[in-house]
Amino acid sequence: MDYRKTVYEIEEKYLSPYASRSADSKGRQFPISPCYVRTEFQRDRDRIIHSKAFRRLKHKTQVFLSPEGDHYRTRLTHTLEVSQIARVIARALRLNEDLTEAISLGHDLGHTPFGHAGERALEAKMTDEGGFNHALHSLRVVDVLEGDGKGMNLTYEVRDGIKNHTRRGTPHTLEGRVVCLSDQIAYLNHDVDDAIRAGVISAKDLPDSVQNLLGKTHGKRIDSMILDIVSNSKDKDFVEPSKEFKKVMEEFRAFMFERVYAENLAKSEEPKAMLMIGILFDYYLERMDLIPEYIRKLDASDKQKVCDYIATMSDNYVVKVFEDIYIPKGWSKL
Repeated sequence: MDYRKTVYEIEEKYLSPYASRSADSKGRQFPISPCYVRTEFQRDRDRIIHSKAFRRLKHKTQVFLSPEGDHYRTRLTHTLEVSQIARVIARALRLNEDLTEAISLGHDLGHTPFGHAGERALEAKMTDEGGFNHALHSLRVVDVLEGDGKGMNLTYEVRDGIKNHTRRGTPHTLEGRVVCLSDQIAYLNHDVDDAIRAGVISAKDLPDSVQNLLGKTHGKRIDSMILDIVSNSKDKDFVEPSKEFKKVMEEFRAFMFERVYAENLAKSEEPKAMLMIGILFDYYLERMDLIPEYIRKLDASDKQKVCDYIATMSDNYVVKVFEDIYIPKGWSKL
């Protein structure tokens, strides 16, 4: 029995006319034999979850570099929170939940070690190569780097959503737009939670507009933002918050950049992280033979290959490699 067809029938009957239907996917660059249980979007979700790039997210920074304690977010827990929020919105709007989940789980696969500090470090090294952008690099991970240089061969819709997941992105599907907004909802709220835990701010420091409209607690703010998007977008050909909520979300974001993202405690170790990445970049550029073979074989410049290699690293691995190369080891005679 071809269980996919049951899913197709359910989607045709249940989903919004503006939703992406699994049966209508634009497909993959390289056609593959169908799975009789899963749709193509479900297969993409599974490919992402089982990838090495996904597993590495557990040791990549969200905001606070190498925080003391187990309760701070990592890039992996951020990804899971984005997925949860996005699936709730997609289900309420009768959009394709499988496509939404696949995009959510894959949206940050190309993020660097040490969060945006790592991104800025690689941007500085890649200026004459077109720069570095984690969304575009996430697409490079799924298209080229994962699978030891063979890529994941994902569907067009998932790739488009990953590429366009940032705040200024313009995804071609409503599911991709859901992920854009869910990413913002997730990072604004969990970064507040982490900042409060770190003592950078207190809950009462949040702007009055945020507390009054969105709520005074972590859960209430997320709930309010989701409900507004759903109410404003239901049965429409767009997914957007209301004008009132959009304005307050911008105020929320501005507050976070001023009081958290640029705050000394959150940023105090970033120059060290950027310096390490810059030094390692120059080191590997002079020693290309130390880069994994599957990356060396890629049709790309040496700088791009070094960038690819360093971007795959977790925070812990960057530190280990740097110490192995540059930090003298103790010596003793047994």
